[in-house]
Amino acid sequence: MPESEITLRYGMNPHQTPARAFVEQGALPFEVRNGSPGFINLLDALNSWQLVRELRAATGMPAAASFKHVSPAGAAVGVPLSGTLAQAYFVDGGSLSPLAAAYARARGADRVSSFGDWIALSDVVDESTARLIRREVSDGIIAPGFTPEAADLLSGKQGGRYCMLEADPDYEPPDEETRTVFGVRMRQGRNDASDWATQLSNVTGAGDGLPESAQRDLIVALVTLKYTQSNSMCLALDGQVIGNGAGQQSRIHCTRLAASKADTWWLRQHPATLGLPFRDGIGRPERDNAVDGFLRDDLAPAEDEVWRAAFAEVPQRLTPAERREWLDQLTGVSMASDAFIPFRDNIDRAAMSGVKYVVQPGGSVRDDDVAAACAEYGIAMAISGVRLFHH
Repeated sequence: MPESEITLRYGMNPHQTPARAFVEQGALPFEVRNGSPGFINLLDALNSWQLVRELRAATGMPAAASFKHVSPAGAAVGVPLSGTLAQAYFVDGGSLSPLAAAYARARGADRVSSFGDWIALSDVVDESTARLIRREVSDGIIAPGFTPEAADLLSGKQGGRYCMLEADPDYEPPDEETRTVFGVRMRQGRNDASDWATQLSNVTGAGDGLPESAQRDLIVALVTLKYTQSNSMCLALDGQVIGNGAGQQSRIHCTRLAASKADTWWLRQHPATLGLPFRDGIGRPERDNAVDGFLRDDLAPAEDEVWRAAFAEVPQRLTPAERREWLDQLTGVSMASDAFIPFRDNIDRAAMSGVKYVVQPGGSVRDDDVAAACAEYGIAMAISGVRLFHH
């Protein structure tokens, strides 16, 4: 029976009690199938569900998101995985359903950040997806339903406490939303931006127009930004986020963060990374951390000791020249900005990570400088005219 209110374990922190979730009219737009959600769980669940629902509607493909602390670490649609990508993600790509492929990609964007994630899936969870999720460390999931096999597999996680929410796919939220801060209630119209094709129609430097793959990737990036804490920049390729730079006060710091994550994503597919000699019995989180350590050059001595212990034989790290040679092969990347790009340095940095397509609202006094930088690098840029701040 749908409920209008549920009690939560606690608020954002354990000392913030009591805590509850409720609606003033009707029923909650989800049902608790298993476990007991917390306050942050619901913030992640309700934001991530909107993301995958909108991405499914925009692309016609199954969609997945991996959320941590109210921002997506990754999001994707169900494009099949290449053998290389499946190996980098520690999955068997040939056995994945389209929905499972979407989640493998969403989690694979930044596997270190996705440790303990909240999962959102646009479609009914099938057995293939549930088997993939069961192996990962995750706090919970929201989806429009679960097959009996999937429900059995997932309800056993965390000793039977794994949080499973079933979303009402027909629910539409009110046109206005409210928030209370320091006793002050604020109200605004809900962010209903969704005409993504129009946002990509005003393009310069695209020749015959944006290829379909770039349009898809730009939409993935835009919808991701809509539910990412601002300021934010998002890089996408092959139907998935490959770097999300969330919650920075400076636009260039967003770009550097997103591009750095994209570089790491690409370096994880380097033959040397794929061939790392892990010791027997190492777990998935430990492998993720070991790969991350292999691609860094700033480990503290204690970190380095732990890193070395992950291998049967300590590998030789890539040289700066080897890294640059590999990174220069990354191309065709799409980048979206949640607000106008104020300086060309964002384009300069993005170009180093293979960006060839950009969408941004425009409106900076330096729009001409940004456009000139795009022209220098052969980057096509769409001016959407729509800001996507999210807080």
